[in-house]
Amino acid sequence: MLGFVGLDDVSEEVYRLLVGLGSASVDELSGKLGLHHGDLVAGSLDVLEELGLVAQSSLEPGRYVAAPPAVALGALLSQRRHELTQAERSVEILAQEYRRNAVGLSLGDLIEVVTGAAAVRHRFEQLQLGAEHEVLALVTSSPIAVSGDENGAEPIAVARGVDYRVVLERAALDDPGNAVALFTALDRDEEIRVADRVPTKLIMADRSLAMLPLRPLNAPGEPSALIVRAGGMLEALTGLFDSVWESALPLRVSEASGKRALVRDAGEQPEDVDLQILSLLLVGMTDVSVAKQLDLGLRTVQRRVKRLMDLAEVTTRMQLGWHAYERGWVSR
Repeated sequence: MLGFVGLDDVSEEVYRLLVGLGSASVDELSGKLGLHHGDLVAGSLDVLEELGLVAQSSLEPGRYVAAPPAVALGALLSQRRHELTQAERSVEILAQEYRRNAVGLSLGDLIEVVTGAAAVRHRFEQLQLGAEHEVLALVTSSPIAVSGDENGAEPIAVARGVDYRVVLERAALDDPGNAVALFTALDRDEEIRVADRVPTKLIMADRSLAMLPLRPLNAPGEPSALIVRAGGMLEALTGLFDSVWESALPLRVSEASGKRALVRDAGEQPEDVDLQILSLLLVGMTDVSVAKQLDLGLRTVQRRVKRLMDLAEVTTRMQLGWHAYERGWVSR
């Protein structure tokens, strides 16, 4: 917890113990920490004293007292906060310069090939840890270099407030090994949807940096991935994700019968009368004729057609007809 000020685990334990005790000698601290030799504690006290977190007692020689945490740690925290602000400004300046020069960059500057399982795994983690707002991912049934339960960067990014939106290929649900990772992700309030088929594995940070595979883990040779930083390819990959996301169904946890299970939520579906209205419209009947045929009011028919358009997320009746066939609401 106090690693941000440069403390290792032992030094932090020594400081915490000293805060609770008020004052203590090296031998007393070593005994309470279960250490047989006092050299480690003495070294930690030197570090703490240099940082202004402890001081030698002027009343009891050989004993140490802890500095007030609010004062000592507050000063160190302010310094680190200032350093972080300066670093953020430097990064922003570099990013602006990069964007200004992006037009003149060669293809190699905008696209990078990463080869080897270790290198792919490292870039995969870097991309998530560097995200500020959201991570978008398409996940196929076969991993490239990192499986879901091995992705240690994901919980760290979520804890920082990064939103995750993931589309999972349906075949991946058949692997029992994925269940634990999916339960954990849903418990972290990540949004996960399931599609019958995902065209490619893809991960994207803040819609500005993307990574997709070139050679999978089970293919001959080392696994490799493509890093895309800008340009039309990045826009195409963003559009691909949005398209797959819109057509996928949400994944949720069911607590039926006291047992947790992963289920695909079909979402809100048309009622029988909606489907009757839709079928009659598709054969060419007008709203007035449909209302008379089904003994409904004209405004009721129009209201239900509008609801169908909202469910299908379309703006015209022609689009509604096409989506009705695609979603299986009507048959030819």
